[in-house]
Amino acid sequence: MKFLPTLIGTASGLCILLHSCVVPPDYSITPTLEFVSYSKDTMDQGSILNDSTFLTLYFTDGDGDFGEDIKTNATNITLKDLRTGEVFRNYKAPIIPETGTSNGIAGTIKIKVYTTCCIFPIDTGLIPCESDPDYSNTLTFEIFITDRAGHVSNTLVTPPLTLKCQ
Repeated sequence: MKFLPTLIGTASGLCILLHSCVVPPDYSITPTLEFVSYSKDTMDQGSILNDSTFLTLYFTDGDGDFGEDIKTNATNITLKDLRTGEVFRNYKAPIIPETGTSNGIAGTIKIKVYTTCCIFPIDTGLIPCESDPDYSNTLTFEIFITDRAGHVSNTLVTPPLTLKCQ
């Protein structure tokens, strides 16, 4: 019986400790985006299936409405090629189920980014995807995400990827 108060005290303390660790996130309803890593930072130029790297991003969304139904054509991740200023690719992240006591969500996004062609200065006379061992290109992306309410995240500029033009 003398262990009963100790057991009750320990159990109460553990419950308080566990309860105090569950703090709902305080994220903005506007998504945020951070660069995490590339799986590799150099790719061979060429056709889409020639080479690839994985781009990992971290995101938060305070109202938890990031992701699109797989049945729609909507996209929610946009990569822009800063060499051309044009959209490189659009991607779709699926809906993320809401869990816990709050609607805020956070997580990582891993995207397989396929290679593209080198772009040469006009005065070289080389056309994109020609082979020239004297050149390499750096490929930098501008990336943003959009949630279902239309909130657009910060625009992230990635570190450069090197494209080998040979």
